[in-house]
Amino acid sequence: MSMVLAMSWEFFKTGLFAVGGGLATLPFLYSISARTGWFTTNDIADMVAVSESTPGPLGVNMSSYVGFTTMGVLGSIVTTCSLVLPSVICILIIARVLTRFKNAAVVQQIFYGIRPASVALISAAGLQVAKLSLLNVKLFQHTGQISNLFQWKLILLAAVILLAYKKFKLHPIVYILAAGVVGVIIG
Repeated sequence: MSMVLAMSWEFFKTGLFAVGGGLATLPFLYSISARTGWFTTNDIADMVAVSESTPGPLGVNMSSYVGFTTMGVLGSIVTTCSLVLPSVICILIIARVLTRFKNAAVVQQIFYGIRPASVALISAAGLQVAKLSLLNVKLFQHTGQISNLFQWKLILLAAVILLAYKKFKLHPIVYILAAGVVGVIIG
């Protein structure tokens, strides 16, 4: 029971403070991982991959994934509900307040300040995902050889997908599926 409460509290805090969407939850997941050991940083990379390739909001998918892998169906329900509860509460409060004060200068200034924080959290998360996906820091630390730092096949795959996306502008699911197929072939 204490694990359920601990997970509920961790994901409630994440939902309360991860402003900016699903990728903004990543710094919180890294922190939870480091403090609790419920999952590893490699698990987080898997979470992102699974969550990006399944329908629904990224943060909710990742919280469901963590809960399920840690405690099964109950964990999935607890983490998902805990993550979205602060948003529901905030939306109800904000809707009530904003209808009265939406044109107030202080409200506009608050939103002006929140935007860069969201960009910073999302950028930090993106860089962390790139590091996990494209670099092999442990092998580099073990061998000291710079050639072992980079996962060249994955960097090439990322570059090809980026170029293909810029040229063809297909639906993102096409690139996700293609990357999955290539991952199976070269993995």
